[in-house]
Amino acid sequence: MLKKVSVTDIKTMKQKGEPITMITAYDVAMARNVDEAGVDMILVGDSLGNVIMGLSSTLPVTMDDMIHHTKCVMRSEPRALVVGDMPFMSYQADLAEGLRNAARFLKEGGCAAVKLEGGAEVCPLVEKLTAAGIPVMAHIGLTPQSVNQLGGFKVQGKDLQAAQKLIDDAKKLEEAGAFACVLECVPAPLAEKITRSLTSMATIGIGAGSGCDGQVLVCNDLLGVSAGFCPKFVKKYADLHSITVNAVKNYCADVKARSYPGPEHSFKMDDAVLERLY
Repeated sequence: MLKKVSVTDIKTMKQKGEPITMITAYDVAMARNVDEAGVDMILVGDSLGNVIMGLSSTLPVTMDDMIHHTKCVMRSEPRALVVGDMPFMSYQADLAEGLRNAARFLKEGGCAAVKLEGGAEVCPLVEKLTAAGIPVMAHIGLTPQSVNQLGGFKVQGKDLQAAQKLIDDAKKLEEAGAFACVLECVPAPLAEKITRSLTSMATIGIGAGSGCDGQVLVCNDLLGVSAGFCPKFVKKYADLHSITVNAVKNYCADVKARSYPGPEHSFKMDDAVLERLY
């Protein structure tokens, strides 16, 4: 059995300059697939609100939603380090509530770490969680839970003040004990500068260029599961949308033509039994 990836392993990869891979997944089947492919970390993201639940934002996602999907991912028995994403208002009210909800991810969900959004303002909670033995992944730049305050999904850190704040926030989060930090929609040169300014906290980029310590994409995006809008930072490694639609079209055609199911898909019974039926 392969050794499970730990927080210590991620820190070591940062020190050695070894690129870190992370995929966002929400269920046991996809978790098994990406784990078999050798990904280092699996994030059970609150983006399930958009990707799985069909919501327009992550804001309605609840702790129970996140615990449910984290349990699903953990049933795949992954080698990868699994991180549970703390949803909106599960940690912003006070430290005690944040600690209780983070503990739920480890106790009920079974994952090894949690992720939360924010900079200097969440550092007291990061310190509290780390002291309690709960590893923390931070998230700065475009923080989807603050989409209303940010005025939409926009690149962050483009002017001097905003860029300096991201650098300062990253350093404070590292000091508070975060083992990694997602940098979302940050200009590539700034993300690289932030990465170089940190000694222990690994940066995981999404729309932040190649200068980060690692990268993360949502499984549905990189696999091309759906048609429609695709963010600029996504590289599609497959077109499962077309494959799926064509496969289902072929199924429908076979059923209409009564060519499926065939004898090879059917079960037999003894003719003598059949003849005695009335």
